[in-house]
Amino acid sequence: MAPKKLHPSVIKFKEFVKSNPKLIQEVRKGNATWQELYEDWYLLGEDDKRWETLGSDKTGSETENSTETKGDWKSNLVGMVKNMDANQMQQHINNLSQAIGAIQGVLSQFQGGNPGSNPAKPPEGPVHPFSFRKD
Repeated sequence: MAPKKLHPSVIKFKEFVKSNPKLIQEVRKGNATWQELYEDWYLLGEDDKRWETLGSDKTGSETENSTETKGDWKSNLVGMVKNMDANQMQQHINNLSQAIGAIQGVLSQFQGGNPGSNPAKPPEGPVHPFSFRKD
């Protein structure tokens, strides 16, 4: 199989990333995606000021901000709720409800429970299904 040939702009972007290792750190930290960085690089060019400030050392203010965000869990929770997709969350809740229902059904079969509530239990009848009479 022949190796895939990349677009020339992608090759240039890879070279740009190799010369700026801070970009790799930004993606690994989750601050940016490769797609975002590529689009910015393509539109702004290599000489833009964004590349100078991206990944710069902000140790003092960064640690201060991280303790604030870790301590302020309420704002984190509100932010997560704002970013939620209601339809997707409803689908997850439905799946979870179905799974819990299935687990409850299996547990009720093994526990025995009440005779009226267990649909898997055979109906009670005579111990011997065929009754033989003596003549």
